[in-house]
Amino acid sequence: MTSFLTDYESYIKGIGFISFLSFIASLLIFPWIIGRLKADYFLQLHKHNKREDEHPLVFIFLRLLRYLLGAVLLAAGFLMLFLPGQGLLTIILGLSLLDFPGKQKAIDWILRKEFLQTSLNWIREKENKPPFLFVQD
Repeated sequence: MTSFLTDYESYIKGIGFISFLSFIASLLIFPWIIGRLKADYFLQLHKHNKREDEHPLVFIFLRLLRYLLGAVLLAAGFLMLFLPGQGLLTIILGLSLLDFPGKQKAIDWILRKEFLQTSLNWIREKENKPPFLFVQD
């Protein structure tokens, strides 16, 4: 009788490798993204003003692409709560790309955590950017 680990060794190694890659990617990509956001980004998230010269199919394609990226980031952030990575930051970025009723309230609730505000602004400081502005109670 073989053990569970030997039966699924290749799967476990694959999951470990994906976990390692997601951790490294989050360390490299998220500071870059956070450094490029405007300081008031979390006060007024995406108002989706369609440009007059933009073709409707381009608008729809870009919106679907944004929603897909948001859903992937949201799922990855949830997994990173249990695996190595920056889970809460990834969840916030994923939520900010999605549109749903109460989105601003949900993000504000998460961003009320002082340790998260400190972390985000620490990354901004490393990128030589002004700190984020957050909703005050």
